[in-house]
Amino acid sequence: MSVETAAPTGLVGTIRSAVSGTGASIGSVFRNRNLRRIQLAFAGSSIGDWAYSTAVIVWAYDVGGAKTVGIWGAIRLLLMAVVSPLAAGLADRLPRKQVMIASDLIRVVLVCAATACLYAGTPPAPVFVLATLVALIGCAFRPAEAALMPSLVDGPEQLTASNGVSSTIESLAFFVGPALGALMIALTDVETVFLLNAATFGLSALLVLGVRPLPGATAADPDEPGDEPGEGPGEGPGDDGKPGVLAEMLAGFSTIGRSGDLRLVAFIIAAQTLIAGASLVFTVILAVEVFATGAEGVGYVNSLFGVGAVLGGLVAIASARRNRQASDLAFGTLLWSLPLLLVAWQPVTAVVVVTMFLLGLGNPLVDVAFYTIVQRITPDEVLGRVFGAFEGVLIGSMALGAALMPWAVDQLGFKTALAVLALVVGVPVLLLLPATRRLDSRLRPPEGLDLLRGVPLFSPLGPATLESLARQLERTTVRPGDVVLREGEDSDRFYVIESGAVEITQDGAVLRQEHAGDFFGEIGLLRDVPRTATVTATEETVLVALTRSVFLGALAGSDESRVAAEDIVSRRLAT
Repeated sequence: MSVETAAPTGLVGTIRSAVSGTGASIGSVFRNRNLRRIQLAFAGSSIGDWAYSTAVIVWAYDVGGAKTVGIWGAIRLLLMAVVSPLAAGLADRLPRKQVMIASDLIRVVLVCAATACLYAGTPPAPVFVLATLVALIGCAFRPAEAALMPSLVDGPEQLTASNGVSSTIESLAFFVGPALGALMIALTDVETVFLLNAATFGLSALLVLGVRPLPGATAADPDEPGDEPGEGPGEGPGDDGKPGVLAEMLAGFSTIGRSGDLRLVAFIIAAQTLIAGASLVFTVILAVEVFATGAEGVGYVNSLFGVGAVLGGLVAIASARRNRQASDLAFGTLLWSLPLLLVAWQPVTAVVVVTMFLLGLGNPLVDVAFYTIVQRITPDEVLGRVFGAFEGVLIGSMALGAALMPWAVDQLGFKTALAVLALVVGVPVLLLLPATRRLDSRLRPPEGLDLLRGVPLFSPLGPATLESLARQLERTTVRPGDVVLREGEDSDRFYVIESGAVEITQDGAVLRQEHAGDFFGEIGLLRDVPRTATVTATEETVLVALTRSVFLGALAGSDESRVAAEDIVSRRLAT
């Protein structure tokens, strides 16, 4: 009997632990004032945007039917794929908060202009142009938000949790927004839905405006020549010493190309979006042939996806503490692909319901893992452009899937085409599972990261830089009475006390005591002078150290870190 009752108890305990962990992760996000405002802004604008998209499609269908909707959609996706890498460069050249606010406010003006065109009864062309411009201006918002997020969190776990909340909001908006749009069109008109979207953009701008403080959220100094990634023959700085337009656009792509980890992520996420593009076609076929509802049944099929996506978002948030983002990325992509084999085998209602639920479940796992990995391993100075490059690749991959699926169905038949799609994506991702596990091991927070995060000199630095520094720490233990550094010696290292205590003396006079979490050795490195004091351990002490080149290199990449360092040096020299 004890064995029989142990299993349920263990299961209940596991579920309670998972729910508790999820609640704690969500709570940590919404207790952070800056993250709370960003998430609320994203929620409002996402729901409004989906409602607006529904209204535009309804209007376009009334104007010219399904063909007009398809042509406009293809043109919009193509332009977004080209513009995204360029627009994302703004997130690295300008303060990211300002980029987000400007994107919101410009879209308010454009949507209001489109509404005025509808009320005035103008020809369709101006409305199509304005609707397309809204999408293109929005290309700057998401990369800026993703690049800003690391500077607002307390650590990798909260970063993953915040991305999980964003993905859950996106999943909710996916079916709440269109439903709201359809309801408002039925009760009012298309123009009212347009104005609702303009209002959500305005609300988003107000919420982002209140995000403070933003340590380290500014881009690198654009007036410093020769430090832009991706410069090569024919694409480097112009006569004014600044990178040319081509170099700006390619910086994100070249950063991805130089990193094996980013290339791995790019391959897996592009495979997933290939199926996402194809789903625009096969969900219509499922609605018509399996559910027998006609094309309008796509909403029902998508709602099954949405339910799975909401649950998947909670799963992704709960997994924040596991630090297995690369494995989650692969597993989520497998959920997008392999279940399609079930539909290819038995295209019946029950199988389609389960399959669409599993696809939805995998979507947040992919999204959260993708954003978190890129945020953690990409240098802050090029993070916006890397996200822009990914946006271009993913939109292109989605367009490719949408274009190939009708041809495959025509040539192979629906069931065979679906099976081929599942295998073309699923098999390579299965083969990459060992590589994702190796990436997970590299993504585990290194020892000493929390210690560095508490050093004022380093607080403005992004997660990728901090984790890189932590991996280069040299740990040493000294005994009571041991001299760590002596006045007049060459300055070669920066020290942080992990445990224990030291005494700082100058010309034999005691200046101060330092304890766990305190640091020393920065004056000689920053001023390029010999040691100005002697440091002696007063008890057994564990120290971590950074070499001169690593320490100075980290501060050189952040204006705020340099200012903080100079302030500390000035105060210490004054006393």
